[in-house]
Amino acid sequence: MAVNRVAVLVADRVSPFELGVACEVFGTDRSADGIEGWEFAVCSPEGANARSWSGFGLTGLSGLDFAETAELLIVPTCEPRSARPPEPLLDALRAAADRGAWVAGFCAGVFSLGYAGLLDGRRCTVHWVYESEFRRRFPAAEVDPQALYADDGGVLTSAGTVAAVDLCLHLVRRLRGVDAATALARRMVAAPHRTGGQAQFVEAPVPAATATDDTVLAEVLEWIERRLDQPVTVAELARRTGLGERTFLRRFAAATGTTPHRWLTERRLDRAQGLLEAGALSIEDIAVACGYSSAAALRHQFTRLRGTSPSAYRRAFTGAG
Repeated sequence: MAVNRVAVLVADRVSPFELGVACEVFGTDRSADGIEGWEFAVCSPEGANARSWSGFGLTGLSGLDFAETAELLIVPTCEPRSARPPEPLLDALRAAADRGAWVAGFCAGVFSLGYAGLLDGRRCTVHWVYESEFRRRFPAAEVDPQALYADDGGVLTSAGTVAAVDLCLHLVRRLRGVDAATALARRMVAAPHRTGGQAQFVEAPVPAATATDDTVLAEVLEWIERRLDQPVTVAELARRTGLGERTFLRRFAAATGTTPHRWLTERRLDRAQGLLEAGALSIEDIAVACGYSSAAALRHQFTRLRGTSPSAYRRAFTGAG
């Protein structure tokens, strides 16, 4: 469904970071960056004032009536973190799911989706600290404790606090396209794409070429970005940095949290998504432009890591095959 209205549901003592992530992504005017915005509101039962758990207050909140017509509802963590939230908030989540709206929980906010009965039989994730308690309370949920975020039929969940950024960028990719998500990530100096299946314990996100303080690595990442259509080897990259291969791999992992092969694959698929959305090139030509030997090779990687085929992805954005 189209998503034009986004509501963040809060009770008292909300996580200021998680609330800020939702406000930054969906409540900030990004028209100067070419990103279409959303109608946005932070809502509480009866529009009551709330507090952050850092001590400052939140006033001017909307009531839950705004959420009644929102197509995306987001629940950040509120204290007590795993406790049952107010019933009006749960009713708003249930009503949203019943009418086909998307619902998302950040970190311990995932418990709210569980209390609303929205996670039975669904793949979801939660911060590893809460995994045991979450499983005890919601045994019918299909918990993937390693995932940064999960998207199961419009019911979305994220793990630790920073994973809320990953989930929001995933949402922007789905709602506004890969170019919008990449532009927003660069504006936020965040990773343009960490897959939901990436382990929670990675040391650092997969960055855009300019999102690392390691200037040697930043230069080689920019170099790779300019030649995604060409073959690249670890030996060649190590030579360009003046490092030995083992040292290069350690530095690369420290800067990106992943391997050169995985980083390159993600960037190539990002480019493929952008070209599929543009709709001008055939899938065969897109495969060549993204460094794949054939459309079949692109199709294999795209389906494996994006969960859909290139043709289906293109149809979702353009209506073309």
